[in-house]
Amino acid sequence: MNNFSEKVSFIWGVADLLRGDYKPSEYGRVILPFILLRRLDQVLALTREAVWNTDGAGDKLPAALRERMLMKSAACGFYNLDRLDFPKVLQDPDNIAANLTRFLHGFSANVRDILERFRFETQIARLDHANLLFLVARRFIELDLHPYRRHPDGSLLLGPDGQPEPNVTNHEMGSIFEELIRRFSEQSNETAGEHFTPREVIAFMVNLLFAEDDEALQQPGLVRTLYDPACGTGGMLSVAEDHLGRLNPQARLEVFGQELNDESYAICKADMLVKGQAADNIKCGNSFSADALPDLKADYLISNPPFGVDWSKAEKAVKDEHETQGHGGRFGPGLPRKNDGSLLFLLHMLSKMKRPHQGGSRLAIVFNGSPLFTGAAASGESEIRRWIIENDWLEAIVALPDQMFYNTGISTYVWLLTNRKAPARRGKVQLINGVNRFRKMRKSLGDKRKELGPDDIDTLTRLYADFTAGPEVKVFDNADFGFHRITVERPLRLNFQASPERIERLKEEKTWQALLTSKKKGGGAAAEILEGEATQRAVLDLLKTLAAPLDRTSAAPSTEPTAPLYKNRDVFTKSLKSAARTRGLKLAAPVLKAILSALSERDESADVCTDNGQPEPDPDLRDYENVPLKDDIGAYLEREVLPHVPDAWVDHSKTKIGYEIPFTRHFYVYQAPRPLAVIRSEIEALESEIQGLLGRVLG
Repeated sequence: MNNFSEKVSFIWGVADLLRGDYKPSEYGRVILPFILLRRLDQVLALTREAVWNTDGAGDKLPAALRERMLMKSAACGFYNLDRLDFPKVLQDPDNIAANLTRFLHGFSANVRDILERFRFETQIARLDHANLLFLVARRFIELDLHPYRRHPDGSLLLGPDGQPEPNVTNHEMGSIFEELIRRFSEQSNETAGEHFTPREVIAFMVNLLFAEDDEALQQPGLVRTLYDPACGTGGMLSVAEDHLGRLNPQARLEVFGQELNDESYAICKADMLVKGQAADNIKCGNSFSADALPDLKADYLISNPPFGVDWSKAEKAVKDEHETQGHGGRFGPGLPRKNDGSLLFLLHMLSKMKRPHQGGSRLAIVFNGSPLFTGAAASGESEIRRWIIENDWLEAIVALPDQMFYNTGISTYVWLLTNRKAPARRGKVQLINGVNRFRKMRKSLGDKRKELGPDDIDTLTRLYADFTAGPEVKVFDNADFGFHRITVERPLRLNFQASPERIERLKEEKTWQALLTSKKKGGGAAAEILEGEATQRAVLDLLKTLAAPLDRTSAAPSTEPTAPLYKNRDVFTKSLKSAARTRGLKLAAPVLKAILSALSERDESADVCTDNGQPEPDPDLRDYENVPLKDDIGAYLEREVLPHVPDAWVDHSKTKIGYEIPFTRHFYVYQAPRPLAVIRSEIEALESEIQGLLGRVLG
């Protein structure tokens, strides 16, 4: 059973034993750790006795030294000190659960960490309770995952060169493991999008990531590093590693990752372990609040962080770093809204880039549409975009088709960033519209109904590499995405009248009502309220003097006199203060403000209200405009605003700079509406059809 598909089918067949006792979405919790256990046990067979001998000789050594000696004896990055092996566990069926648990505890800490994250002992107890443990374990004993071919007596089969002949290589083992991960993710497609990215999307992202470096990556003995801060089950790391392996078999890609979900972390770390990668480079925890690789600087960075993730749990740590470290930390440019931490992942990844003089880095990340435009000028999102674009790190954005992911049908975008742009790309951003590049899937998987075919990946990669504007490609200057958010003011024009209706409005003013309340206690409070009542009566009497009727030249009868209408605030205020002085009444500033507010109404024919000789803006007429950075604000005002409102001006103290990427707008193609005659004829045809159907029913 050396064939890849046969091995996968055999392992998948174990699910038949689990059916009924386990849900399909739970199969991976049993099968994946058993595969890992079988592979590790067979790898350990080569050095098991050497490890046992080292263990016996190193009892009195310091723990750290003893650990190094054991790892050296194992020669494979892990070990097991228990005198059992996996087949011996089955020799005592009555105690298989206890013996298997004992065998697990004999592993080195890195393997125990994986098995604990799988909660494998819980699964052992569950299988044992269902009388399935022996049956499942026996099936895996039948599975040959030994790295080398062997004679019937167990000795290694040597090739003509005297070296052991390979049986299941690390690469083949990784392929088996990843194929099973993919199948289990599809079985549980309600959560697959959280931990599993479609392989063709990853392949496209890796193409973009390596596109500028294909020639350099073919150097013999090359070593490069790759990091994913939300690595899930490790799909992106594996595809990138395979891609570089095909490009240059002599190259080595060292992968690093961090994952919050325990089970996904366990799968990813196990995948690295069975492939011979440095599994300790995979860390568990929240990348925002507990960066487990603080000193890492990677050549390449890639990620598909969860869309719209709430970062409230890490809020304190993130805000503390933002406020105390500023641009010296990861989150200096700004903080997005708490209900969407996508851009925090990007900031975190940018902090892991190598400096340009060290060779620089390239970064690919999947976003939904929100990071393109969410947030007004000077908001956290806008400031992050500004920081990225003004540093000339944004190289390209590719719009993918919708319905590409397992748990969402929304449109997604691949952002490509680098701090070592090619000379032709400096100061530029390339937008690629790939929404029509897909093929329909024969069978939907959750919300995933479309996929990128090989031709689609090749075409989109070529469009990126050509860097030529066309129907699907736009090239912009960095400044094209920036704008000034200006505040357009118009003057405040008010008339004033001490009419009964407006005086009645005065009674609704909070300052007026506050005259009848007190912050004092005891008798002092009562005295203050009495004073407030006296002030109210005095003011109302005062306003009656301003309500004197206008002179009338007409002899027409009038049932009620009309109070004078003032169209100049300064004149009205002067009259009001003069009348108050005559009565010996001093108007406090808050009371005067309440009177002016209650007795005023907006009036386009009134004089402009001024403050220290300058026009006072009307908040209700205030407007905002986005002026492209390349446009002069004064020229924009003359061209776009003053022809419509000649008395407008810009309050430059409120001007803010913002950045957004209106991707859809740049690729919008106007479609003229169909001619009315065509629409009319269709309606008439439908009416005729309906009449015919009704005639047959009623006739």
